[in-house]
Amino acid sequence: MQQKGAIQIIEWEDLDKRKFYSLGVFMTLTTRATVYPASLIRTRLQIVRVEGVRGLYRGFMVNTFTLISGQAYITTYELVRKYVSQYSPSNTVKSVVAGGAASLVAQTITVPIDVVSQHLMMQGQGEHLTRFKAKPKMMLAATKRRLTFGQTREITVQIFAADGFRGFYRGYVASLLTYIPNSALWWPFYHFYAEQLSLLAPSECPHLILQALAGPMAAATASTITNPMDVVRARVQVEGRSSVIETFKQLLAEEGIWGMTKGLSARIISSTPTSVLIVVGYETLKRLSLRAELIESRHW
Repeated sequence: MQQKGAIQIIEWEDLDKRKFYSLGVFMTLTTRATVYPASLIRTRLQIVRVEGVRGLYRGFMVNTFTLISGQAYITTYELVRKYVSQYSPSNTVKSVVAGGAASLVAQTITVPIDVVSQHLMMQGQGEHLTRFKAKPKMMLAATKRRLTFGQTREITVQIFAADGFRGFYRGYVASLLTYIPNSALWWPFYHFYAEQLSLLAPSECPHLILQALAGPMAAATASTITNPMDVVRARVQVEGRSSVIETFKQLLAEEGIWGMTKGLSARIISSTPTSVLIVVGYETLKRLSLRAELIESRHW
């Protein structure tokens, strides 16, 4: 039996893959539905003031398609960890490489969805900052769902007509420069904080609680380091800018160094419940997906 004081990482080879994927889709969708309003608020704070409670799920339906990228992220992360372990026993090395690789794969899938979703988010008080506008229509209760997909299709057609296929990858480089470092930093910090907390906590303390605390600590650390690129990414995607470097220079010229911290407090505040939900969901998913012979060997 494993000693309770140490947190043992559940690796890819420890999982029953059928359980892992079937439960993973449900948990990913539930988590995204919970944290989506926080993501919307952060986007609005970086560009324009928040529209209000009724707009918290604007663009959510199209954003649910990122379930695909979520599964791709998890699979890439676990498989790359397993591959890197052949060359390095260091958990930090495995976490950095796997986190960065997983983000690269996920962002390649997510960016086109994110571009459409962010333009939908900005419909309303932020319309003057987006080039693409859905035609205003009466929103009857019976037609809300149909109208949501109608707006999504309308924005998608406008983007393709204006910029072609490349329009859906506007901000792709900025996204990679934001999310690859964020992901590569989050995992090693997460494991580091979890291990440090396990040394401080009583041996009877559930590991899931320690991991739930380590998640937001890692998120705050990674978010602080990568926030400048997140601000640039949001400007590039929403305002249709083409150059990451020019956008960065313009932000510095117009708002100074403090402009790079825009949305940081909201990002950290929103990342706290988000990280707790993601960590608890993911670690629970892995425990529920353990191969039968390993279930008793892991301390919750």
